[in-house]
Amino acid sequence: MIDLNNIEIAFKIKTDKELKSAYFLFSIIKSPFTVRSLGFLSSLALKMRLPVAWAVKPTLYRHFVGGEAIEECFPAMNRMFVENVKSVLDFSIEAVKEESEIDSTFQELKHSVINSGKHAAIPFSVFKPTALTTHDILKKVSFNTPLTSEEQVSYNNFVQRIDTLCTEAVKAGKPIMIDAEDYWFQKAIDNITEDMMLKYNKKTAVVYTTLQMYRHDRLDYLQYLIEFSKRHNIIIGIKYVRGAYMEKERARALEGGYPSPIYLTKRDTDNAFNEALRISVENCDRIHVFCGTHNDESILALMKYMKNKGLPNDFPTIYMAQLYGMSDNLSFNVAKAGYNVAKYLPYGEVRNVLPYLVRRAEENSAIANQTARELMMLEQELKRRKSLK
Repeated sequence: MIDLNNIEIAFKIKTDKELKSAYFLFSIIKSPFTVRSLGFLSSLALKMRLPVAWAVKPTLYRHFVGGEAIEECFPAMNRMFVENVKSVLDFSIEAVKEESEIDSTFQELKHSVINSGKHAAIPFSVFKPTALTTHDILKKVSFNTPLTSEEQVSYNNFVQRIDTLCTEAVKAGKPIMIDAEDYWFQKAIDNITEDMMLKYNKKTAVVYTTLQMYRHDRLDYLQYLIEFSKRHNIIIGIKYVRGAYMEKERARALEGGYPSPIYLTKRDTDNAFNEALRISVENCDRIHVFCGTHNDESILALMKYMKNKGLPNDFPTIYMAQLYGMSDNLSFNVAKAGYNVAKYLPYGEVRNVLPYLVRRAEENSAIANQTARELMMLEQELKRRKSLK
């Protein structure tokens, strides 16, 4: 069995200085109070347009982000690629409102898709739909609420932009992943993604949808997608994640008076996630998989399913992935064993990436033992290196 806790492999590309900096950072964000304070202060700073780069760049930003532009990500990307860990460059901007900002975001996303075709270290491109339209429009479409004539024009432009990104992905020869969003918006995104898969996934999975497996309807939707692929003779690409908006979704459902779309327990989510992986491997002729997880159990389960199916470690249409700055023990040890691995490598200006950074801090603080494990491994590697000197 693969050792997912080999710290020498996990931190091979990091310098002593980088290890110490990471240890200091995780020591800070292990406190839920500190993270809540960070979220409040960040939100306040953005609303008041206060300068925050001086505080964020040397800490959270440097650890979790590749840089402000694509070119600034290349050093991190190339260092990881030497160890067989690839990169998915993620332009981290979301919830834009102004049409001018939407257009500039679209141009950067198109640049990112085109760039993916130029580098063997970049196996996918990705984007968030909320970076290309407003929440109000997505919510109306999802709930079949009529759009105004102006909104209809904006929605048509939104669909056209997605279509253009998918076309550029075909030209680049790299798949494109469409991220999942809040429950309120997801139906509209699912419908558009299905249309794009019908158009572009005839021979291989160019377009990937994203399933948030903390939603209790996603296993049923997976079965629907399998039948959808058979009916239309296409390949389905799926990125699996557990989900990023659990507390917000539950609170919104309570406020709105409708049943929560989220499983009651984490164990239910874990079981659904692993079951989705099992079903996908069993249908690997129709489903291409991008497994985004920091969970050891799910990584080992996917390996078991592949072995039972008789698939080689480097089966080309199955990828495992973690976020840059987290779970290096998984990424680098799994890659060392010959599996396909990628790191999500965000980039963008500090003010745009700040919401992402706060979520990463919250995630590490909220997940049981996540920060403690990171700290333990960092400390062990520092001690190991010191003993060799």
